[in-house]
Amino acid sequence: MRSPGPWLSFVILWAIRLLGRMVRLRVVDRCGLLSGQAPRPLIWAFWHNRILAVVMAKDRFVHGRYGAVLTSASRDGELLAAVMARFGVDAVRGSSSRRGSTALRELIALLRSGRDAVITPDGPRGPRYRLAAGTISLAQWTRAAVMPVHVSYSRYWELRSWDRFRIPKPGSRVTITFGPLWTVGEEEEPEAARLRLESLLGGD
Repeated sequence: MRSPGPWLSFVILWAIRLLGRMVRLRVVDRCGLLSGQAPRPLIWAFWHNRILAVVMAKDRFVHGRYGAVLTSASRDGELLAAVMARFGVDAVRGSSSRRGSTALRELIALLRSGRDAVITPDGPRGPRYRLAAGTISLAQWTRAAVMPVHVSYSRYWELRSWDRFRIPKPGSRVTITFGPLWTVGEEEEPEAARLRLESLLGGD
C-alpha cells in the first residue's frame, strides 16, 4: 500500500484547527498541567474515540511539553503519526500484535528521558473502553505518573468504527479534564491497577 501523502496530513491538521475554532473548548486542569506544576514525564491516557478533542486541547492550551504518541504499525497508524508530527508530537509505532515489545522499550526510553508518552489504552482495535495491561506495566516499570484525560461533548457525530469515534459538532461544548495524577504502586496487583485506571477513565 502507498503511504499517505504529506498533503493529507496537512489537510487534516487544518481541518482539526478549524473545527477547534468552531467549538467551545473548555479545559479543567486538576493536575497543574497548564500552570507548569505537573511533573515530567507523564503518561497521558484517554480512550481512542476521544483523540480529536485531546489534540485540539493540546494545540490550543498545552505548550512546552514534548513527547510521543503510541500509534499502531498499520497504515492508519502511519497517518495518525503524520498528523501528530504536524502538531509537533513524535510517534512510537507498535501494538500488541505488531512491534509490541519494541514499542514498549521505546516508550520506556522516552519516559526515562523526561518526555511524555500519550496512550489510548483501548486502541488500536479495542474492545472499546477496555484498558490494555501495557499501560499499567509502563507506569509500574518507569514510575511515571498517569494523567487520566476525560472528554465530554454536548453534541457530536459518532462514526460506525469499532471505537465509535466522536467528532464534536460546530457550536458544541467540549470539556477536556486533565485528571488528578495517578500512580501504580510497585507491589500493586496489575489487574487491580488496570481496573482502577479503567474506572477513572470512565465510559460514555
